[in-house]
Amino acid sequence: MAGVTDVHVHVQPFRMLRPEILGAMKRERPQFPQILKMSEDPAVLLKILDDADVDRACMINYVAPEVMGFLPTVNDYVLKYAKADRERLIPFGSIHPGHTKDVRREAKALVKKGLAGFKVHPPHQLLFPNDPRLGPMYDVAEEAGIPVMVHTGTSTFPAAKSRYGDPMPVDDVAVDHPDLTIILAHGGRPLWCDAAFFIARRHKNAYIDVSSIPPRRLLGYFPRLEEIGDKVLFGSDWPGPGVPGIQQELDGIRELLLTKELREKILVSNARKVFP
Repeated sequence: MAGVTDVHVHVQPFRMLRPEILGAMKRERPQFPQILKMSEDPAVLLKILDDADVDRACMINYVAPEVMGFLPTVNDYVLKYAKADRERLIPFGSIHPGHTKDVRREAKALVKKGLAGFKVHPPHQLLFPNDPRLGPMYDVAEEAGIPVMVHTGTSTFPAAKSRYGDPMPVDDVAVDHPDLTIILAHGGRPLWCDAAFFIARRHKNAYIDVSSIPPRRLLGYFPRLEEIGDKVLFGSDWPGPGVPGIQQELDGIRELLLTKELREKILVSNARKVFP
């Protein structure tokens, strides 16, 4: 199926990870040398996308020094990486209000440099998405017409605090910023899928990405998926924990007992609305 967008690929400066997390990645992922090479050479990622017949990928980055080790320079990293093929590589960056002096100014500067979306990762940034300090960033994204992706659901990394992953505070953000496009990454899995479903139904600009949800479990988490068919985006979460690969995730979605129309929406047309 031509035109597929993977809205959730972790293309990050993995050498920046805290030692204990980097060590775990090396132990748990036999393909780690390829992952490390991919993080340093866009040609490797583009080849992976070509092999999976994926047109575009959103490259997810966020500032989380305390939990992950990612510093504010992740924004410079992803903007430079995306220059290899800006039509196919969509850079997502981040602002942590605890690590900047002026959220609004930094947000505007990143948009001017070409950032295509902001990422908020509450369990790793140790804040709720409706933290008032993030308000200026949401204002800038809303004005610029670019989306904000919010991690919803649990995280198993050592210092992560999963209570921040409850999607309901995102409802506040959507109410206060009615023209802001919001992507609920992971659909609140596994504890808060009903809340994510509610938010996607309630707000015209709220979407769910299905990344990190094993395709065989997707309809278990979202038995009424077809009711929000216009609000669902394909994402792989590769090379996140337990994700075998972009191709495998894509094949799994295609094998679901979904209609051709729904597959087209989830894999192609919904992402075209969010990322024209």
